[in-house]
Amino acid sequence: MNSALSTQHSALLSWRYYEHNPDDAHALEAAVDLKERLGGKITVLSMGPPQAIDAVSEAIGMGADEGILLSDRAFAGADTWATSTTLGKALEKAGPYDLVLCGRQAIDGDTAQIGPQVAEYLGLPQVSYVYDIEKMTKKSMVVKRRLEDGFERIQCALPAVLTVIGDMNRPRYPHVARLIDACGEKAKIKIWNAADIGVQTREVGLEGSLTHVIKTFAPKFKRQGEMLQGDTETVVGELVAKLKENMLI
Repeated sequence: MNSALSTQHSALLSWRYYEHNPDDAHALEAAVDLKERLGGKITVLSMGPPQAIDAVSEAIGMGADEGILLSDRAFAGADTWATSTTLGKALEKAGPYDLVLCGRQAIDGDTAQIGPQVAEYLGLPQVSYVYDIEKMTKKSMVVKRRLEDGFERIQCALPAVLTVIGDMNRPRYPHVARLIDACGEKAKIKIWNAADIGVQTREVGLEGSLTHVIKTFAPKFKRQGEMLQGDTETVVGELVAKLKENMLI
């Protein structure tokens, strides 16, 4: 295996520290597991502000070999389309690769669109909701993906894009020595802007987005819950009476 790339989004935890998206930690763990079994090289690709270099350093501490941070004001405000375009362009420059691993979804938008859109941009086969990587050769792999009512086993040609779910594994903690090295040796982390990956500002960020958020709000609940008080016998009696009253039993 030549290389496995784990694409990440960076989630803001405080004004000074960024960490990788939770689902992407499982993608990185899957990449490290493949590296331990088959060999190869892991490059972590993340898009975010300069502070997101913390997340990339942590990924190197967890077992990645190198990192690339896509950071440019032109990338800000991107929807999933513009984000996928940015990641796709960067992957084209970072290649060749055998496998692109992504988390199922980001912690902020929860759209689960980035992995499939990156695959579409690159013209690669993709499998989503991957639970297990059972077998991998130079030309293909066999994976198990979760469905609503069970699992599905799929053989997929390589290179490919996989999105993995949180049940797939348990991400390891960063190795202290590797984490210190990653923080001290910035040469392991490349920082690319829009010009570096060959995109125009109109293709990425807010300007390149096909969708725009007009408003975010919490849903209003039309029904009010009612808490029944008393001992078990009294509460059960009142509950049964109310259910009968509403013709539910």
